[in-house]
Amino acid sequence: MSPNPFFPGKPVPPESFIGRISEINYAFDQIHNRSHFAIWGGPGMGKSSFLQKLASEETWQEYELDPSQGIAVILDCQSLTPFTPSSFWREALNLLHNKLDSEPRLQAEIKPLLEKPATNDSLRQALRKLGKEDKFLVLLVDNFDAALITNEQYTETEMETFLAQCRSLAVHAEESQYLSMIVASLQRLSELGPKLNPNASPWYNHYLFQSLKLFTTKDLVQLLNIIRPPTLRGEVMNITGGHPMLVQTAGFFLYRELQLGSNADIKSFAENFERDTQQIFKTIWHRCNDKEQVLLMLIALLDMEGHIKERKFKLSGIGRILTQHERSLIKLEEQGVITSNSTEPEKFYSFTSLLMKKWVIQEILQTPEQSIRDREKEFMNLISHEQVSKVKEVVTWLRNNPEKVKSLLDWVLKLVPVFPG
Repeated sequence: MSPNPFFPGKPVPPESFIGRISEINYAFDQIHNRSHFAIWGGPGMGKSSFLQKLASEETWQEYELDPSQGIAVILDCQSLTPFTPSSFWREALNLLHNKLDSEPRLQAEIKPLLEKPATNDSLRQALRKLGKEDKFLVLLVDNFDAALITNEQYTETEMETFLAQCRSLAVHAEESQYLSMIVASLQRLSELGPKLNPNASPWYNHYLFQSLKLFTTKDLVQLLNIIRPPTLRGEVMNITGGHPMLVQTAGFFLYRELQLGSNADIKSFAENFERDTQQIFKTIWHRCNDKEQVLLMLIALLDMEGHIKERKFKLSGIGRILTQHERSLIKLEEQGVITSNSTEPEKFYSFTSLLMKKWVIQEILQTPEQSIRDREKEFMNLISHEQVSKVKEVVTWLRNNPEKVKSLLDWVLKLVPVFPG
């Protein structure tokens, strides 16, 4: 069997990276100008893969940059346990030092900086040495969220100081001309970190912001081109909704089954795929606050309203209420959880992935009476008392008709006609 071309659960190698052309263009524009860039996206949206693509020497050559002039290193804040500013500066210096194996003289000049307590000034000195050799540092910081959460060894005051030092190094220091900093996080930086000082510029003002969105149809066609027949490829697009990690996971299991030819087993694919994507949905769900979870529940129930004909659902009016909470819904869209479709007079929301919808409905049905009762206050903040009563009625009916719900959620059946088993 030929090697599997999909990479679930790990960054995609630069040579297999597909799409994100505009985001890569923006990033290299910033690198060219020694400016700074911040990308964000929900779990599994491909942030680590994106940073590895930016660090690739082949990518640099594509963008007409000399990889020997720019020293690109990837620093994962999550690997610093616990995160502290000193561990950050030391790791940045260490990565830079190790990347200079082909420059022994410059490497030797930076080594003494590692023998002292590491500070932002240590990196500033290293940048000065790079600048004298007509070189610069591209510091690619993954999981920057870890630097924006306090811990027992990292106070709010220390965080404010650290972020101010990063901004000073990137903007005000003379050595800023030798640095381009690109950070990746789960949320937009303006939603993270310490409370802003109204008398000072925001600590994140020097970054150009971009979000990593779901794969486009063009990207999906290119990525899934190896999957045959095309009808099956289309079903994978529908099931995953273009979510990068879901696509990689579905492609991985499908490719292996299709390699078996006539022995391909749709049940084996389905079991593996659903099992290995549970942690994605669990992470997404638990990262949502109470309000966002209730909004997802309402979207799921409204979606079912049009699919179960045995009972006339009475949730009218809730769709209009959803639009009054646009800020929370936009955040869920940016995370790749839901998509929207604007039609007059309402805006309709649906789940990106069939499996995400299944997860939410199962979450509703696990202990329905207690679940709705526990969340009643949050429901009441969004919808009327009468509508909360209707929601309870619908949930009770769904609980009492598990076979109707199962047939609606059984996404595997949708694949059987096109799976070449």
